[in-house]
Amino acid sequence: MNDAVPQAADTEPDTAAPQDGPPEQGAPRPPYDDGPAGPAPLGVPRTPTGNAEVDAHVERLADADHLTTDGHLEVYEDVHRGLRDALTALDARPGPSPAAPHRGTPGHPSQSAHVHRS
Repeated sequence: MNDAVPQAADTEPDTAAPQDGPPEQGAPRPPYDDGPAGPAPLGVPRTPTGNAEVDAHVERLADADHLTTDGHLEVYEDVHRGLRDALTALDARPGPSPAAPHRGTPGHPSQSAHVHRS
């Protein structure tokens, strides 16, 4: 009786055997590179908002498409600063003058009763 453990068959695929058709002869294999990938556009659409100042800041995000990830932070911070300033400017704009009638003012035509005629 033989107490030896049977050896497992080679479980690695045979790289010389064709997988899905004949292997391409002479096709160079790209070298293994675990470094960072180069800049590539993400293809994220930027929809116009209708506000020229905001649209200009949003379009600035496209600059990040051509930079390595190290350069993205500067672009994002610049866009964030510009959008924050644009939003702050909206809060600083003066409202309607107190003398101008607006919706909800008693006696304003929008508050009058409507008569329906048949």
